[in-house]
Amino acid sequence: MTERLIRHWVCGGFLAGILLLILLPVITRDWSWAVLAVFVQLPIYMLHQFEEHDNDRFRTFVNRTVGGGREVLSPLAVFIINVPGVWGVIAVSFYLAALVSSGYGLIAVYLTLVNAIVHIIPAALFRSYNPGLVTAVLLFLPASIFGIATLQQTGQVDGFHHLIGILIAVGIHVAIVAYVKTRRSGPQNL
Repeated sequence: MTERLIRHWVCGGFLAGILLLILLPVITRDWSWAVLAVFVQLPIYMLHQFEEHDNDRFRTFVNRTVGGGREVLSPLAVFIINVPGVWGVIAVSFYLAALVSSGYGLIAVYLTLVNAIVHIIPAALFRSYNPGLVTAVLLFLPASIFGIATLQQTGQVDGFHHLIGILIAVGIHVAIVAYVKTRRSGPQNL
């Protein structure tokens, strides 16, 4: 069962993302715009992950382009990056935004924005599609801009919240790049 979850998590995430968006008007009707702006990052990320990872697109793309045919990104690594690494981080950010300070919602928002940038820059440089590009442009950019603007209006956001959000988002992406580079030149475990 674990192997099937690792290989097919993206299908469940896609369906959950659609369901969350359908239920959004009902479950969020008493929420502030700020909490909603943070929460919506999760279902749109799930839709993005489907474009990116369905049929093993992203892993195959990275292994071919970065790994030169070597497996620098395994199915387990993709699962860990995306389920606890994305869903978990967004969930923690959402809880902190709802229960501590809206400013902590910037963790989820910057995670989305940085990921959009990570898709858009290579597409522009190489003038080619990469898995996840369409949803990065159509969903991530507007949702992250809306999120930053909405959270900023709460009066609970300061430089610390922007810094922590950016550092965590960039840190996660740098860790992924470091992992792939290490795998490219080292042993092929995880």
